[in-house]
This record gives sequence, C-alpha cells and structure tokens, in this order.
Amino acid sequence: MTPVKKIVWYYDFISPYAYLASQALERFPEAVAIECRPILFAGILKQWDTRGPGEITPMRKFTYRQIAWLARKNDISINFPPIHPFNPLKLLRLNIALGDRLEVADRLFRFVWTEGNSSDDQDAWGELVADLGLTLEQAEGMVNDPDVKRKLVAETECAIEQGIFGVPGFIVDGEVFWGFDSMPFILDFLKEPGLFTQATMLQADGVGEGIKRK
Repeated sequence: MTPVKKIVWYYDFISPYAYLASQALERFPEAVAIECRPILFAGILKQWDTRGPGEITPMRKFTYRQIAWLARKNDISINFPPIHPFNPLKLLRLNIALGDRLEVADRLFRFVWTEGNSSDDQDAWGELVADLGLTLEQAEGMVNDPDVKRKLVAETECAIEQGIFGVPGFIVDGEVFWGFDSMPFILDFLKEPGLFTQATMLQADGVGEGIKRK
C-alpha cells in the first residue's frame, strides 16, 4: 500500500450507518489520513430525488433491526435516539464550527447513537456543549453563524459534485465508495490500487442503462 493516502469521509449525524462507520475508522491503516466532511444528507436526497430508509414505511423496522444487528456483530455500542429521522442541522453546524475534526465528529455521533440523545432535548444538549467546553450561548452563536451555515451548504454541494449520493460516503483517489459495508472494499482498494482495472470491474463500468422509470 502506498503510504499517506487520503480518505475524504462524508457523513451526517442523522445516519446510523455513518455512526457505525465512525466507530470503525480505526480499521483503516495508520498511514491513511481521514478528512472529515459533514454534509446535509437531506440535500443529497433532494439532489438525487430519493428518500432515506427511515422515510420508507416498510423499510423502517428492517433498517433499525439491521443497524442493531450490525452494531452487535461489530461490537459497537448503540442506543437509538427517541425519534428518527430528526433534524441534524445543529449537530452538523457545531461540527463545522469546531473544526471538522475526527474527535468532534466522534463525540457528536456518540451523543446521538451511543447515548440515545436528541439535540432537541435541552438538558442533553446543554450537557453536550458543556462537555465540548462551550456555554449554551457560545454553541447557539456557532450554529446560527451565517458563515457556518454557508460552509455546510458548500460542503454538501461539493459532495454532490464529487458524485456522493449517500452517507457515509468516501472518496479515495477519486473513486466513490458508499456505506458502512463498503469499508472492506476500501481496504482492498488501498492494498490493490489497480482493482478497478480488472476485467470484471471494467465490465461492470460498461453496463448500459435499460428501462427508465418516470
């Protein structure tokens, strides 16, 4: 593996799959640098005219059961928030305001998916911001900062331009990967940079588009 590779990681705290990924980033080699990019999943869904699994009634039970199973299978602690989907804007903006750092992203993910909290719960929110060394007034100023809001929009637009269509999303050497279950795929690509030049991969890239639904 070539040293000092960079993985650009796109995520939203609304996604339990992104949470699972956040708790498994240590699977990547130490020589890999991870660049955090919080984005608004709703903006991605709007761009590609689709919905998240939590918005499709028959998928909800399976999705949450699968998340619980995946967490157990991967030895990851999980406690579901009281409602889902929820509005993640405060968390995303706070992450951006505090510097898009891995440790900040991890703390915010754990607030929702390890501790089972909601940012709408004022007591839980107050404990979170205090844990981050902030007062409530400072945190509110950050999440309402016009520059922070603009950066979140810009990061989401950049993700769309890069071909990101879901979270967690990853870009490695210009290649897009999607989902918690793509992490072993990324590891193989890091070990074998010519992976996508293999015959079956080239055949996969060349599959034509057939019937289109309106």
